[in-house]
Amino acid sequence: MALSATTYKMHLDLSDTDRGVYEELRHTVARHPSETEERLTARILAFGLFWDPRMHFGRGLSDVDEAALWSRNLEGQIEHWVEVGRPDADRLKRCSNRTDRLTLLAYGNQDVWAAQVLPKVANLDKLAIASLPQAPMNELAVDLPRSIHWGLMITDDVLYVSDGDRQVEIALSWLKRSG
Repeated sequence: MALSATTYKMHLDLSDTDRGVYEELRHTVARHPSETEERLTARILAFGLFWDPRMHFGRGLSDVDEAALWSRNLEGQIEHWVEVGRPDADRLKRCSNRTDRLTLLAYGNQDVWAAQVLPKVANLDKLAIASLPQAPMNELAVDLPRSIHWGLMITDDVLYVSDGDRQVEIALSWLKRSG
């Protein structure tokens, strides 16, 4: 018998001063049985970081032909493909061919991954790679409640995530900028 996805109710109070975006976002997010809390946390943060009115969660782990997040134009073409984690160079190249803009939000132990993958994708002009540090991600992802209500403030590439009981500061670093 196959395991089913676990649903999470997400409520983000987004204040992105870098882009001038101030929104209250509510969404139901499915967590694949093989997905960690850390990856789900990264997907939620990516949703806030790269949010636009057409941004949607993809099937991600359930379907290798879909992004973790993406936005499509009115014709159904993918405008922005967002990956999370540490995908290999071949996946990033395939994704880049399917979209106008590709962003990766990397998390976890990235040293070996970066040494192996970054040189192979350096020529992908559509690709931008942002990195989340391990320690604050671990703090935020531990015991993730099924009903997530976060205040997410983004300013000068620093994410301030508060849940009423605590605030976690996550300094975003860019490993590669697009264009």
